[in-house]
Amino acid sequence: MAERNSPALGILSRKSLFSLFTATSLVFLLSWLFVFQSAGGRPRFIDHSLLPNSKLLATLDAAAAANREGRSENEVGPSVGNRSILMDGEEEAGEAPRAKADAKCGSPDDDDSNYNKAALKVYMYDLPPEFHFGLLDWKGEGEGVWPDIRTKIPDYPGGLNLQHSIEYWLTLDLLSSEFTNSSGGRSAVRVHNSNEADVIFVPFFSSLSYNRFSKGNPHQKKSKNKLLQEKLVSYLARQPEWKRSGGRDHVVVAHHPNSMLDARMKLWPAMFILADFGRYPPNIANVDKDVIAPYKHVVRNYADDNSGFDSRPTLLYFQGAIYRKDGGYVRQELFYLLKDEKDVHFSFGSVQKDGIRKATQGMRSSKFCLNIAGDTPSSNRLFDAIASHCVPVIISDEIELPYEDVLDYSQFCIFVRTSDAIKKNFLINFIRSIGKDEWTRMWQRLKEINNFYEFQYPSKDGDAVQMIWQAIARKVPSIRMKLHKSRRFAHHLGHTESGLISFKSPKNFW
Repeated sequence: MAERNSPALGILSRKSLFSLFTATSLVFLLSWLFVFQSAGGRPRFIDHSLLPNSKLLATLDAAAAANREGRSENEVGPSVGNRSILMDGEEEAGEAPRAKADAKCGSPDDDDSNYNKAALKVYMYDLPPEFHFGLLDWKGEGEGVWPDIRTKIPDYPGGLNLQHSIEYWLTLDLLSSEFTNSSGGRSAVRVHNSNEADVIFVPFFSSLSYNRFSKGNPHQKKSKNKLLQEKLVSYLARQPEWKRSGGRDHVVVAHHPNSMLDARMKLWPAMFILADFGRYPPNIANVDKDVIAPYKHVVRNYADDNSGFDSRPTLLYFQGAIYRKDGGYVRQELFYLLKDEKDVHFSFGSVQKDGIRKATQGMRSSKFCLNIAGDTPSSNRLFDAIASHCVPVIISDEIELPYEDVLDYSQFCIFVRTSDAIKKNFLINFIRSIGKDEWTRMWQRLKEINNFYEFQYPSKDGDAVQMIWQAIARKVPSIRMKLHKSRRFAHHLGHTESGLISFKSPKNFW
């Protein structure tokens, strides 16, 4: 026992272990060198076939360089660059690169575009007229559900009703897609077999229903608007298309912030077309699931705009409701900060008493137009400013913007945080610091993109109707993935109908 624990044996044991470790390391090193040499000078720890090759990277670099250098010789360069307000009040130096997709947004003339290679296939329910054109006092003949829009199109009410008329234009576009002589560049076509469709469109004129029929009368327990929503939910629940997907592939337009107030909580799996998310819980409506659509501007588009920096005497323009609730408190704050500035127009206004004509003149004679949060994050004023080529100054921290995944708004809008805007002299000094060259660059960009916000019939390539269909189409892969994942264990659940899916209501959505 004494010999086994002797110091000499301990030293010998440690030397043996050290020698074994050294020999093992040497063998490993020689093996590694052999692998390195046989691999042509690099170890095969990574499958390099999965990495981007140099040719692809060179192509991307060349495309980026072409974008940077492709500006017209007559285009005015920025004096400062992107004027969005950054975290510490700093300004971002340099102009954001103008991507090809931003410039054309899926025009069929662009060979690289993916947006119009295949039209979105849309199945539209043949809802009874009381849900759509019947709200416009149209009466069909016999059992006809739709008007013959080749002979006469039912008129939509004017004024502020028009700003939320999105479902009207989308429905007209789907009906016209069935004509053999419909023009090219179409982003969506109607199909009559729901199994062939990418999405299912619900043609309920919900904003019109709210504007016209949300107030009841003493002889009714419920308003017509509420009754229509109840009928719609009941109708959809019976449809095999809704049962098949749980509503995930359905498109429901609820552009007015107060439209679909009752039905939205029951139809929440569907894709909503909205003005903003101001009155929606985030798990009922959000930017991942839903689509933001522009308002239809109420001022006329500024065609043949030959104005310029020096010919627009008003620096900053706002006309509208000043005292608002919720996030709109900032309007009142800014009114008191700006009302005495000599080249600022900040006053109350409405569509009544020639208000639209006055707003048109005011915006066309102004360099910058304020778009301030009101009762909701968005307002039609932004799109009136775009139509007037008056550079928008957006003060709305929670705003979501149409097509922002393909369109860089910092190229033609100024963004200011609310907390900065209400600081004394901050906003007016900031606006005054924007020079003629930078303003002219943004004004030119406004003229390039204003067609993306035009609603018209018949719809034309690149207008608001086509842009909305394209935005919906970009959601389709995500919808399909969610549907496919939801069916993974469908065979284990004992459904009597193949593919039948139901979704539980979200918890704690308030």
